[in-house]
Amino acid sequence: MDTNEQMNAVGFYEGLPIGNEASFINERQPIPSSNERDILVKVKAVSVNPIDTKLRQTAKHQSQLHVLGFDGVGEVVSVGKNVEKFTIGDRVFYAGTTKRAGSNQEYQLVDERIAALAPKNLSKEEAAALPLTSLTSYELLFDKFGLIPKENANQDKSILVINGAGGVGSILTQLAHWAGLTVYATASPANFDWLKENGVVHPVDYHENIKDSLENLGVTSVDYAAVLFNISFYFERVAELIRPFGHIGTIVGLDTALDISLLKNKSVSFDWEYMFAKTDFNYQIETQGEILALIAKLADEKKLKTTLKRTYATGINAENIKKATADVETGHMNGKVVISGPFNGGSL
Repeated sequence: MDTNEQMNAVGFYEGLPIGNEASFINERQPIPSSNERDILVKVKAVSVNPIDTKLRQTAKHQSQLHVLGFDGVGEVVSVGKNVEKFTIGDRVFYAGTTKRAGSNQEYQLVDERIAALAPKNLSKEEAAALPLTSLTSYELLFDKFGLIPKENANQDKSILVINGAGGVGSILTQLAHWAGLTVYATASPANFDWLKENGVVHPVDYHENIKDSLENLGVTSVDYAAVLFNISFYFERVAELIRPFGHIGTIVGLDTALDISLLKNKSVSFDWEYMFAKTDFNYQIETQGEILALIAKLADEKKLKTTLKRTYATGINAENIKKATADVETGHMNGKVVISGPFNGGSL
């Protein structure tokens, strides 16, 4: 590929409210060239995640276009000299890194170690909904909680998932169910069917007292709790519910201090999960490609379903990324929002 060519990219120069015309803009950029372990991917579909909104909202003015986008599906068009896993023409999916330009560009450099072949039986939109939430869920369940990542290998264990209908929750409940856990999860009653479709045995109304609701089901304690929301609202109650030597984990930052001494006498572990920690610190990054290979296998075997909820399929451009981002910023989306089609923000 002639890397003197230009490509379309979507980004911004400073963090602005999504209603601002310049919150995302279309721009032309040089096509990057692959080297070492990098593959160059022609991007076909992307997804918007809460981290996209947080990074945009807090971004300061900068002189270069800031290109976000983490979930991506596309075709390998060039490979670096040390690439071992992929060849030109492969369809791959990945969740990217905070350290490089993201998937909201026509051609993206991706380290081969954090990518995998995309599920064969899913569309590009269905596949694009999976990487970031799948990696987050897998790492919390199996890296941090120490559960066994095999089908039905944890049948004597139970887990409570707070915010089970969200993007991460909808995958985490499926993986927990696949691994054999009994899954309890909170959501609005309007989303109970969605929870059940995604591996939840007992939906719990988040408007009600969770401890009382579980006791009404005959449950007085759980082995694990995944709090996929501001844990400050739930910490004391979850600390009561968790069994001795259990695990409480979260993916959301704190706005107030937690009294973790409440966990001491039960020897309960508190676990953080941040999917980008591995690529931020170059720590076992190859495991992310391995995890995604398993996710693709489970999807192809219909043991894991996509959580795609809404698609903007008329092209990857500033207008559609604004729409998808506005959806995510409502905080009320089940599953994932995906943008697909050609990059058509400017003339080619």
